[in-house]
Amino acid sequence: MRTYQETIEYLFNSMPVFEKVGNSAYKPGLFNSESLDKHFNHPHRNYRTIHVAGTNGKGSCSHTLAAVLQSAGYRVGLYTSPHLVDFKERIRVNGECILEDYVVDFVHQNVSFFEPLYPSFFELTTALAFKYFADCKVDVAVIEVGLGGRLDCTNIISPVLSVITNISLDHVALLGDSFSKIASEKAGVIKPQTPVVIGEYNEETLPVFRAKALEENAKLILAEDQLEVISYAQNKDNAWEYTTQHFGIVEGQLKGNYQVKNSNTILTAVKELQILGFNLSIDNVKEGFKHVETLTGLAGRWQTLSQTPHVLCDTGHNEAAWIYLSNQLNELVCNQLHIVFGMVDDKDIDAVIQLLPEKAVYYFTKASCKRALSEYSIEQKAKKRGLKGTSYSSVKEACCAALSAMLNNDCLFIGGSNYIVSEVLISQPWLKK
Repeated sequence: MRTYQETIEYLFNSMPVFEKVGNSAYKPGLFNSESLDKHFNHPHRNYRTIHVAGTNGKGSCSHTLAAVLQSAGYRVGLYTSPHLVDFKERIRVNGECILEDYVVDFVHQNVSFFEPLYPSFFELTTALAFKYFADCKVDVAVIEVGLGGRLDCTNIISPVLSVITNISLDHVALLGDSFSKIASEKAGVIKPQTPVVIGEYNEETLPVFRAKALEENAKLILAEDQLEVISYAQNKDNAWEYTTQHFGIVEGQLKGNYQVKNSNTILTAVKELQILGFNLSIDNVKEGFKHVETLTGLAGRWQTLSQTPHVLCDTGHNEAAWIYLSNQLNELVCNQLHIVFGMVDDKDIDAVIQLLPEKAVYYFTKASCKRALSEYSIEQKAKKRGLKGTSYSSVKEACCAALSAMLNNDCLFIGGSNYIVSEVLISQPWLKK
């Protein structure tokens, strides 16, 4: 029998993996997912589910909803992607990662079934998560969509609540090149007679959501019209404090500027869960928001990695995310801002380049995955915009160069891609300055 590490390598090397090869690993359609689901006797029917879709904010919303539910005493499954350090992060019960032995046994016992089926890595991982949650006897599972919604392999579930955080232009080759087309794919998670919370909308996406909700006789809740977050401000610890409509003052552990809109979406979803019969008190909500990272293991969201030197990271990787990140970076109080930056090839690099702070010194690099953009091509685009920086062939080399150049009261930000942040969290080179 394979060891855990050998099992993970087998999964990554034998199945099409989006994180490694991009669009060619995407298998639209639910045939494989339904086949796997039938093979394992439909495990997701043994517990309630909450389905979270959207372009940005899915991870933060999923983790925070899970944290609130945990705080209320529910046994909560949480399925998210991608992982940053270890595969086990994708599948958690009450914040605890899936057991290594379970992963090994799952593959060993079922390999003869799924090899002829040739599912994608994500299809197989989803089946693993659903079965694990059933075996762990969770009360409820928060399920994050992998890509899109309509044809995503998580879309075999019948949730008690669907959430669509927002729509922006991402994965356009697979989901469409307009807000309305992408919204149509995301709206696929809207199910019959099932309430759906829409975090953000615009004039292109709202008609799509309304039409789909009407078709499914689903209650449509527009978070932007609910205004659960009445006002917000940062406290002395730079954490967000939200004055809310129904939950008093709520302190959020997540510090990114983009968390304000996420929090309004989450609180709107919590209110709907209360209507659905979930026993969620104001104290449960406050506890979940204040300790989401501790309760669920969430990482990589405007995360402080070191105070001296001051090092931050964030997984924001598209134009919509960088609208917020750029503003927050420009607000940082420091002598000189240093940025280690890299992206992957299916993102709109040109749009992001236009948003990068001009005051920073850049260390352009690439993650060690096939989808990573060349550091030299990023540097060329950046310099056309007048940004200053140098290319480095590895994330570690770029981080070490930045740390060596930093003086007192300087700040280092690392981001542009999940994979850049992942390599940093694994190696933590800033500790070796």
